[in-house]
Amino acid sequence: MSIPANLIDMGYIANAFGIQGWVKIKTATEYSDSSDEYTQVYLKLKDGTILSKKIEKSFARDGVFHAKLAGVDDRDAAFALKGTIVAVDREEFPDLDEDEFYWADLIGLEVINTVGERLGKVAGLIETGANDVLRVVGDDEVERLLPFVAAVVLAVEKEAGLIRVEWGSDW
Repeated sequence: MSIPANLIDMGYIANAFGIQGWVKIKTATEYSDSSDEYTQVYLKLKDGTILSKKIEKSFARDGVFHAKLAGVDDRDAAFALKGTIVAVDREEFPDLDEDEFYWADLIGLEVINTVGERLGKVAGLIETGANDVLRVVGDDEVERLLPFVAAVVLAVEKEAGLIRVEWGSDW
């Protein structure tokens, strides 16, 4: 099986679980149980190797995704994977509603304000509890934190690679 070109990190193996090869995966997804939708994951080993693993069984509890991966059959094998990055194929992501976005799709988009000033590119996002925040880094290496709310983010044009915002360059 070939490794997809568009892998997105979803979390990492935090520890072994039980004695039958189960692993605990700390996810970076909004809901840990959303990982139940995947039957295939890719393990990014520390030496740079990427392994494809079928998820045989899984469940989420207390914000942690628990999975039994094919070929990982005992506690020692599971524990050896501790710290391993777990990724999924971007093509396998569930469809979203019209005004919803995956963070992975926003990173790298150009941010332009209403007067046409380029503020930079989205370097990441921060979850604050109240609302998400765009981390925008300009060519001048200045970082701006913009709330990802309708009053600030006027349009996300993924096909054009742009996010249009109501935000001054000197704010």
